[in-house]
Amino acid sequence: MKETSEMKTYKCIKYTLFVCCYIFWVASGVLLSVGIYAKLAKEKDVVDTLTTDPALLLLTVGSLMFIITFLGCFGALRDAGVLLKTFIGILVVILLLQIAAAVLAFLFSDMVLHRTELLMNKAIALYREDMDLENLIDFVQKKFFCCGVDHFTDWSQNVYFNCSEKNPSLEACGVPFSCCVRQQKQTVFNTMCGYGTQRREESSLSERIYINGCVEKIVLWGKQNLLLVGGMSVSLLCLEIFMIVLAAVQLGQIQRVQRKKKPYSRPQTEQY
Repeated sequence: MKETSEMKTYKCIKYTLFVCCYIFWVASGVLLSVGIYAKLAKEKDVVDTLTTDPALLLLTVGSLMFIITFLGCFGALRDAGVLLKTFIGILVVILLLQIAAAVLAFLFSDMVLHRTELLMNKAIALYREDMDLENLIDFVQKKFFCCGVDHFTDWSQNVYFNCSEKNPSLEACGVPFSCCVRQQKQTVFNTMCGYGTQRREESSLSERIYINGCVEKIVLWGKQNLLLVGGMSVSLLCLEIFMIVLAAVQLGQIQRVQRKKKPYSRPQTEQY
């Protein structure tokens, strides 16, 4: 009766771990497929750094998730101790790195904010060079009702929106359409509404484009939704710990079964 109860518990742990890993394995496959499609769809690969290329970021995250969750799926289903040990080791390292990153971000928040601004300025300079990056920037500006990094004039760093007199672009001294204020009763959106806005007085632009930068708006959103952001982060950490515990329990059960099956070695008789 005791063995039957232990077997049921073992199967419950085994298949719970398998289902959790399988869900993330499928999600990683989707990320990997989207990243591959986005990478192949590009006409030219101008942006090829991990921090400024969304397609490359999807490929990297998707590949790591695919490998890790595959180890968990196959290890749980086939009772493979080596794979479960590797799975646990990788998850523990990731968990420690996440905790260390959170602590460092809290202690050095000003440095993190400065690095974020530098990264966003680099992304603005590469706008129009990569379709995925362009869509991402447009999404952020429309989502947070912002323009540029600290100010809408940050778009002068881009060669297409630069205010130089030698700039032949039609968008010279302007901002992207995602910076424009959308009117409630507007049926047809004017994509040229940002043209020439950097030449005008800031006081006359409040009804036409968003003036404030995105860093300020994103930080404000994070403070206003601190419980949501913190809850999602804690939930992710708890899920990782839960999967580590499941894998460790299954690994311990596998090792106990292997010890029981191992034949006892007979003591050697002394030879006179």
